[in-house]
Amino acid sequence: MTSPPLNFPSQPITDPAAATRPEVTAAVTRGAVRALRGLGYVALAEVTLPNGRRADLMAISPRGELFIVEVKSSIEDYRVDRKWRDYLDFCDRFAFAVAPEFPQHVLPDDPGLLVCDGFGGVLVREAPLSPLAGGRRKALTIAFARLAALRAGGVLAVNLEI
Repeated sequence: MTSPPLNFPSQPITDPAAATRPEVTAAVTRGAVRALRGLGYVALAEVTLPNGRRADLMAISPRGELFIVEVKSSIEDYRVDRKWRDYLDFCDRFAFAVAPEFPQHVLPDDPGLLVCDGFGGVLVREAPLSPLAGGRRKALTIAFARLAALRAGGVLAVNLEI
């Protein structure tokens, strides 16, 4: 049995119109993790990358492909937070995850797109593949595995240590 990533609600929200921004973020994150799992990835939440930026979700596929997902809970959240390009050097694929109510037309066309609620999600637009260099992939994969092991051991770690 695995533990859920950090900050998950015990129950998915059922009334999006009445939900607070943290509740929407938690529900979209939960749905994104479930959607990624359905695509063959396993994810860690709130991963601090070597450049100091914190990825909402970082996932790895059985082939070792790294996928970063940035959760956006509202249009305001997207407009004030333009750091997503800083994640691209640390993954093979990048996507946004948003709630069904989110105005998708404001998002750029190049990243992938997951539309999620607290129950799951759908990959609406595939995240383009931009393969990492071999040495960087190895370092990030080892750091990801070590972070996952620390969390499995009960340590509240967030940093990828390269």
